[in-house]
Amino acid sequence: MKTSIQYIVALFVAVLTFTSCSNNDDAAATDIEKLNLVTKFENDLHTVEMYSETGFLQQGFNDISLRIKDKKTSEYVKDAAISWKPIMHMKMMSHSCPFSTIVKSAENNSIYKGYIVFQMPQNDSEYWNLQINYSIDGASFSVESNIDVPTVAKRNVTSFTGTDGVKYVLALIEPTKPKVATNDLKIGLWKMENMDSYPIMDGYTIKIDPRMPSMGNHSSPNNTNAIQDKAGDWYNGKVSLTMTGYWKINLQLADKNGTTIKGETVSEKIDSSSLFFEIEF
Repeated sequence: MKTSIQYIVALFVAVLTFTSCSNNDDAAATDIEKLNLVTKFENDLHTVEMYSETGFLQQGFNDISLRIKDKKTSEYVKDAAISWKPIMHMKMMSHSCPFSTIVKSAENNSIYKGYIVFQMPQNDSEYWNLQINYSIDGASFSVESNIDVPTVAKRNVTSFTGTDGVKYVLALIEPTKPKVATNDLKIGLWKMENMDSYPIMDGYTIKIDPRMPSMGNHSSPNNTNAIQDKAGDWYNGKVSLTMTGYWKINLQLADKNGTTIKGETVSEKIDSSSLFFEIEF
């Protein structure tokens, strides 16, 4: 009887473990099915897969997911510590850009997530390179490759020097799929401390004034300026798009004291701010 009970318990544990593993595998497959492969980085032991929603990178804000595949076992690594560094190689200099730390996905522990903001695109003689460093069980590894970062048709990122003498990078994060409605607006703001450091800037206000240049430069109701909910977060607001077509989202950046350090108010004499994003749908 004791042997029989032990057998039943062992069988139950095995089934439970198999079911749990199957569910995890299913969750992993479902999670990655929402993304598209951008490219792969390889060394002798691992393949590092890069994913995005679109399947490509572009000038501006990019949400990125990574997976590390063990070439020997064909299994995905679930306990890696990963960092990265994007570098733009120009003719006369090199510089980095705003980018996040990489964290393990809450939905799947073999997927690691972060963002990179490419403030300029590649061209025939200047290019972006990405180095990914990671450690597994105390052993360090690295992969590196040039990556494609083409330009975008509509402005979704801008770098500038404010009247305070500080260099900033401002990037549109949402909406990525605008609609005729009051859309959630999400913007990132970083300071260029030096060629390698771009910390998020806190406590500013991003004033918005969407206009349709082809329709008498009319604006729209129910817009909300973008502010942070908490330090280190994105700037959140509302942008009202009342019809399809081309919109110029005129911007003004105000510092912690409320002083405008970049951008102008649209008026009869000024039809556009020098600081703006573009949306067309």
